[in-house]
Amino acid sequence: MRFNSSQPCTIMTHLFTKKFAILAVVLSMLSSITHATIVEFQTSHGSFKVNLHDTTTPLTVENFLNYISSERYNNTVIHRVVDDFVVQGGGYTFNNELPLKDIDIYDPVKNEPIYSNVRGTIAMAKQANSVNSATSQWFFNLSNNSTNLDLQNGGFTVFGEVIDDGMQVLDEIAALQRCGDVPVNDNSTNSCNNPGADNFVTVYQVLVLDDADNTDSSLNSIKNTLITQTPDTESNDDNSSGGSVFWLLLCLMPLAFRKHIHS
Repeated sequence: MRFNSSQPCTIMTHLFTKKFAILAVVLSMLSSITHATIVEFQTSHGSFKVNLHDTTTPLTVENFLNYISSERYNNTVIHRVVDDFVVQGGGYTFNNELPLKDIDIYDPVKNEPIYSNVRGTIAMAKQANSVNSATSQWFFNLSNNSTNLDLQNGGFTVFGEVIDDGMQVLDEIAALQRCGDVPVNDNSTNSCNNPGADNFVTVYQVLVLDDADNTDSSLNSIKNTLITQTPDTESNDDNSSGGSVFWLLLCLMPLAFRKHIHS
């Protein structure tokens, strides 16, 4: 058999081309994750879209997208609602028993208080008296909370805005009956004392819909102009009430928003 001296080069070229193609696909996927701008929350009470500030709050958006790509937000529950204040989630799942189970979290992300906490914005929750402590939990502002949240604890990082008619879904969730601060589909004794999965507001998943750059340029976003001021005395936004067994069990876990927005 005669040996063709060009074969090794041909084989190497083929392998290199194949590896380059695979690398290009991987880089394309990573680019998609990094620059994703519009996401959709698919919940048990309807879907809504959020436009992310990926160019102005890049660390927070990257952190949020990491939770999406790892599917850690899948089947989490809305665990906190305060009237005319916030709807909060991203921290817990319900596995047919109480208390709710914490999701796995990544390292905290650096605070980026660029935008104001006005109605329709999504921001990161964090621990009290710890500026750079945000991990997985987020909240939607139901009202203009700028005078409180733009100042408190170094300001809370707004990293996106609800678009289209998405606030209708969040307002409907906020209007549900509650066990303590946890929204439920009804307020019967059974749903509070012995809840099932159907009683909770569940975030089935968060999907990336549009990964184009700078899709938030069309938003009329309000900047946080209060961050350099001295905050007033911290307000008490705890509206929790009720003494059901359900609420007592939930109190065993570190629920956010007991008095301030923290996780």
